Amino acid sequence: MLYLEDNYKKEFQTSIIKTIENKIFLKETFFYARSGGQPGDQGTITIENKKLNVIDTVKEEGLFAHIVDQEVNISEGTLISAKILWEKRHRHMRMHTTMHLLCSVLPFYVTGGQIGYEKSRIDFDLGENKYDVQILESQINKLIEEDHMVSYQWITKQELDANPSLVRTLSVQPPNVSGKIRLVKIGEIDLQPCGGTHVKTTKEIKKFKFIKFESKGKQNKRIHFKVED
Repeated sequence: MLYLEDNYKKEFQTSIIKTIENKIFLKETFFYARSGGQPGDQGTITIENKKLNVIDTVKEEGLFAHIVDQEVNISEGTLISAKILWEKRHRHMRMHTTMHLLCSVLPFYVTGGQIGYEKSRIDFDLGENKYDVQILESQINKLIEEDHMVSYQWITKQELDANPSLVRTLSVQPPNVSGKIRLVKIGEIDLQPCGGTHVKTTKEIKKFKFIKFESKGKQNKRIHFKVED
């Protein structure tokens, strides 16, 4: 999961571990595999001047499966070049960091969410609480303009268990990497476990646009939003 070290790596070279039908397993990868409401990366894998389109990336038996648009049968150790579809990845990064900004403004548990290219949604356990959407939109855009730095910290599961208030999501377990859990820190306004991809500073999000509120039961309220250039 090299994307945890560098969200901005767009191209890299590595070798193949194995191929199964239309799935390519690489020795190392910067692709993000679908999880936690964030789509898997798309892009290309080039093998001996033959370019294959990666249409999705998923987790399979502890490995990342790069799903391509045709069946392949390639020997282990074959060298490849890979390129992430950056426009889509970067949009997902902007969306994901925006979700964390919403968490900083709305102090409630997150009960679900889905990141998309055109729009995204996040569900909060708001109960009977009500929010003025214009004020909410203004608050988020103010945080974006303040240009808060996004950074990362690593803690143990024991440290996380000792600080349960760090966990904001009820539907997704924080990803555990070799006994460590990554925290995403946005300036001094938000800190929570997350294994997704994020921008370097909030200003990179550019602009938050509220689309609509939707009731998903007595407690859950869904916020639909998008980011604009």
